[in-house]
Amino acid sequence: MMRLLCCLLAALLAVCAHATELVYEPVNPNFGGNPLTGAFLLNNAQMQDDLKDPDLEDPRSAQSDLERFNDLLQRSILSRIASTMSSSLFDANGELVPGRLETSDFIIDIIDLGDGVLQVTTTDKNTGATSSFQISNGM
Repeated sequence: MMRLLCCLLAALLAVCAHATELVYEPVNPNFGGNPLTGAFLLNNAQMQDDLKDPDLEDPRSAQSDLERFNDLLQRSILSRIASTMSSSLFDANGELVPGRLETSDFIIDIIDLGDGVLQVTTTDKNTGATSSFQISNGM
């Protein structure tokens, strides 16, 4: 009787148990995981990173509020001067006008290459270094 009960119980358990295929689901989005976990993994890695870059500036030598304000003010003034100077490079329609603009440090040459193509060359007077690019003037 006991043997019959054990066989019946084993048969019942075998019927209820279903095996499925093992499926690997990667966590890292670089290897096919959910892209939404990328930020979480990066934050965890950064929190665990206790190595410091020796080339980074010492936080105690950071700029004061006054120094940061003066730096911002200087950048704002230089931006305004550059904007004012560059307005002479454009006509009433907003298109570049061939010609030359000189400052104390730079020379900006705008040359018409024909077919509506302009070449803009900037030359540093101190080093002689130049940088050029071509644009379509929209003609």
